[in-house]
Amino acid sequence: MALIKSISGIRGTIGGKTGENLTPLDVVKFSAAFGSWLLEKKSGNKIVIGRDGRISGAMVQQLVVNTLIALGLDVVDIGLSTTPTVEMAVVWENAAGGIIITASHNPKEWNALKLLNEKGEFISGADGAAVLEKARTEDFNFVSVDKLGTYEVNDTYLQKHIDTIASYPMVDVEGIRQKNYTVVVDVVNSTGALAIPPLLKALGVENVIVLNEEITGKFAHNPEPLPENLTGLSAAVRKHKADLGIAVDPDVDRLCFVCEDGSMFGEEYTLVAVADYVLSKKVGNTVSNMSSTKALKEITIKHGGEYYPSAVGEVNVVDKMKAMNAVIGGEGNGGIIVPDLHYGRDALIGIGLFLSSLATHKNGIRSFRTRYPDYFISKNKIELQNGIDVKEIFEKIKVKYKNQPINTEDGLKIEFDSDWVHLRTSNTEPIIRIYAESSFETTANNIALRLMHDIKEFI
Repeated sequence: MALIKSISGIRGTIGGKTGENLTPLDVVKFSAAFGSWLLEKKSGNKIVIGRDGRISGAMVQQLVVNTLIALGLDVVDIGLSTTPTVEMAVVWENAAGGIIITASHNPKEWNALKLLNEKGEFISGADGAAVLEKARTEDFNFVSVDKLGTYEVNDTYLQKHIDTIASYPMVDVEGIRQKNYTVVVDVVNSTGALAIPPLLKALGVENVIVLNEEITGKFAHNPEPLPENLTGLSAAVRKHKADLGIAVDPDVDRLCFVCEDGSMFGEEYTLVAVADYVLSKKVGNTVSNMSSTKALKEITIKHGGEYYPSAVGEVNVVDKMKAMNAVIGGEGNGGIIVPDLHYGRDALIGIGLFLSSLATHKNGIRSFRTRYPDYFISKNKIELQNGIDVKEIFEKIKVKYKNQPINTEDGLKIEFDSDWVHLRTSNTEPIIRIYAESSFETTANNIALRLMHDIKEFI
């Protein structure tokens, strides 16, 4: 498995050969490159790090910490935490940047370094290219023994994050408390176990059942919060007669819900529901990536705002949100970005806002779901072997569908009347993603299957 270097950071599988996987030497090299780049910016010597609950997390963390200290950086280690917590801690610490040690939704053999600037946001494509060039040339300068950086552990930021959510103006703790919800949470053997149960308590939810609570990194199921991976959560919601279920990914920046009958609320509709609530309080614009449901656009227009699509990738969504002064945005994978809190996907604020909106609804979450359109997105992927020229394949598809409207900002998005299909290479895995949306499940699946057949034919 080749290392993947993208706007989502440096990601790879643990073990194997240097330069082909995320080995200790690769961790040191990329940590040194990022630390050196931060020092050249002269925005300070402090850097914040945190990690999810992966098996390899402690090993990678020690390599990162000691590399940064050897560069003369002062490390604030917030330990087992969440991606959004690390992002906020960078700002709270007035640090020059941060590193989150997590491979997000990838299986247990993966890990990654997610790189943050002084705003606690993912570094830009241009900055990422500069870091990669430093790694390629090994342009590092380690300090003498008298100038080694310092190391500090600070485990207070997760609670500070929770307190910030509970006091956020649009989060209605009293309204949530009065509903006396029973909630089942699947924290998939990672740091959601430290974040979500105490958050729910702070929001007034006393009856919380936690699944896969032990932080082992040995995920009880595929950690991506997709319907096929949440059958255990659905069963537990029904078993405990709970009001709803909540699922997060290992670093707690993605969020989805399960209805009281065990059916999926739909990860695409996490953002739609939260945006509907926010826009009811504050009129403004919205942004999501172009692989996300068109329901967000419809909700935004209903509230008098403008909707803007972005290329896939959190940094692209954030850039478009800033440019269009969006009041809410995110991604259809259950990623919620609330800009006046911070510019990062955050399952914690997503839970606070979603439950605040749900609490205004007289009936249960299944009934709440009927407020929104019932579009279906078929999500598929094709694994790529080394040497496949994706650009050439996409050019051939462009020719085949030249009579349809095509957007090439991020891969290919092809429109078919009111339906669409989006083809793009992943930022995090060696795959082509094929997403198609329609009002009908069979239509969406058929569109996706047609394009998958085209891709395989051209391969």
